[in-house]
Amino acid sequence: MKKNVRKIVNYKAEGRKIAALTAYDYPSAKFIDEAGIDIILVGDSAANVVLGYDTTTKITINEMLIFTAAVSRGAKSALIVGDMPFLTYNISIDKAIENAGKFIQAGADAVKIEGGSEYIIELTKRLTETGIPVMAHLGFTPQYVNTIGGNRVQGKDFETTLKILEAAKKLENAGAFSIVLEMMPEESARFISMNLSVPTIGIGAGADCDGQILVLNDLIGKFDDFSPKFARKYFDTKKMITDVANRYIEDVRSGSFPNNKESFQLSSEERCKLENYTQTR
Repeated sequence: MKKNVRKIVNYKAEGRKIAALTAYDYPSAKFIDEAGIDIILVGDSAANVVLGYDTTTKITINEMLIFTAAVSRGAKSALIVGDMPFLTYNISIDKAIENAGKFIQAGADAVKIEGGSEYIIELTKRLTETGIPVMAHLGFTPQYVNTIGGNRVQGKDFETTLKILEAAKKLENAGAFSIVLEMMPEESARFISMNLSVPTIGIGAGADCDGQILVLNDLIGKFDDFSPKFARKYFDTKKMITDVANRYIEDVRSGSFPNNKESFQLSSEERCKLENYTQTR
């Protein structure tokens, strides 16, 4: 059965942990959906792990919409969240609603937006009123990396933790159905989670959030430019691909690929014609 935002919110009340992954293509979405994942985020991290950009701020909405549509074709049960990229929701509320609508039309069930400013809170309210569910994102917000001053852990003291909680409560009241907490001390994330009605989804925020999210490419070892402290690698896809590619290269160069079973053959009659023609030349 297709998951919706109400079901995700109810998971918190039921004490059921939410499992989320970030994915970008049809087969990956299909496979993790069949495994039973709750949420698939089509993350702007595709900028780094798929397109090779050095920062998430370089990915465009058109690129994100292609990934979102591919994921929506693969996943039939998970809630699909489209990550709105840099400057697609920051300019004006009207433009943000228009861009968010494009994600819904591409197959997303909700959108994710970063930050907790008064503008983001108002935007969350307007999007929700428009019929577009919002996943909020606090703590470390990658799209603000230039103003934050690098990949810095957030909520490292009592005062800043309270500020994040205050923003989280405002986002909850504005209609956000869940809030990502990224790169925060586990005690701070636990405190925030305990004081919210909507679920928190942690990434580098300890085990006491209501759910967890990781990038699939980190999980399976398909991206090795860098490895976040909070990521757990379950499989080494890079090694598998390089090993298989090496074997393929050897088989091509030795002539063992393709073999007869992997090739098409003429009928015996047509083969004889070719052989006879060759002999008469």
